[in-house]
Amino acid sequence: MTWREQFRQLRHHRAFRIPPPEWPPEQQKQLAALLRALDTAKAAAEPGPEIDTKALATAATNLWRARRRLAQQTGGDRAQARQAGRYLQACQEALADAGLVVRDHDRERFHSGRSLEALVFNEDPAVDFETVTETVRPSVFLNDERIQMGQVIVSCPVRAENNHGSSHA
Repeated sequence: MTWREQFRQLRHHRAFRIPPPEWPPEQQKQLAALLRALDTAKAAAEPGPEIDTKALATAATNLWRARRRLAQQTGGDRAQARQAGRYLQACQEALADAGLVVRDHDRERFHSGRSLEALVFNEDPAVDFETVTETVRPSVFLNDERIQMGQVIVSCPVRAENNHGSSHA
């Protein structure tokens, strides 16, 4: 046991200290051989291609914007718009299957602890709590790791004005 491991054990109450394992020499040799084989396998493994997460997030954001624009489109050739929407939906589903998720935040509750960038706070008498009214840029996740922080516009309840004319005691 190294001095660091011994010191870590001393930080805890005696009842919670863990004694070092006592293995027979044969098992120690097997474990050492397995660790060497693991190190050799790691060294021989080819690293995968580097993923440009910024470019991936940009592509996902543009896909999200195109789907929103098609959904808001009125008039014109609706059949072509629906077909393009289906292609974009299939593209987004394929990306989701590969681990890329685009998250829209419209109509979600907002609080300062959320991992979102609030661009504007608008007072709105129609809301009772802070609510995302518009997603300007979605959050993008790759294998459950955020690669792009969402940007939103937030509506908040109207605050009562302080009485500035009152005297203080």
